[in-house]
Amino acid sequence: MIDTPSDILVPLVCDLLEWLDREPRTHAEVIDGWRTSCPRLPVWEEATDRGLVARKGTRVEVTPRGRSFLAEQRP
Repeated sequence: MIDTPSDILVPLVCDLLEWLDREPRTHAEVIDGWRTSCPRLPVWEEATDRGLVARKGTRVEVTPRGRSFLAEQRP
């Protein structure tokens, strides 16, 4: 079985969600820490496309959907 790009990103997306959930982060902090120049590892894009994170003003927060996803992946 071949992993899809989304499957490969799951551990990294979980890392992002855990990092965001530890303390409030600004959008600038998130982009600086999680942007990538490698189009094969779009962690930030994957998390936003799945609705796991959302911008709330200048902050980025884990959504309820993101918390559920994280609980499923890392019980």
